[in-house]
Amino acid sequence: MAEEHFHLKASWPGGRNSEGYIDAGNLQTKISIPTEMDGPGVGTNPDEMLLGAAATCYIITLAAMIERADLPLKEMALESEGIVDVTNGIFTYKKIIHKPTVTLKEGSQEADYKKLGKLVEKAEKNCMISRAIQGNVEIELQANIG
Repeated sequence: MAEEHFHLKASWPGGRNSEGYIDAGNLQTKISIPTEMDGPGVGTNPDEMLLGAAATCYIITLAAMIERADLPLKEMALESEGIVDVTNGIFTYKKIIHKPTVTLKEGSQEADYKKLGKLVEKAEKNCMISRAIQGNVEIELQANIG
């Protein structure tokens, strides 16, 4: 069994409304609590980073599956939305909605579209981030296939 290790260093100078910094190799940025949660809104935050991890994992997984299936991809894009519930001062990441738009090249067959529809669903279930948060954060797909 092979294991890959990823590392992140974080610095945080003080209290709740401070600004910190993270360095994870290719990801280097300021961090703070978002303005929506009464923070300074500098750099990124855990909510955006979880959404970003889920979204990039999903679209990369889908791209790999489309390539392996040899489907005639024209273009692909993704919008994702994260929903955080705040009840009695407790923050809970409730749901992520992925809205992929995938277009096949002109002249694609009905079988290609059927296969693509299956892959759009399968990619979410096979993405390692989706599997990591399964049972804690609901994931919904709203696909636009053309």
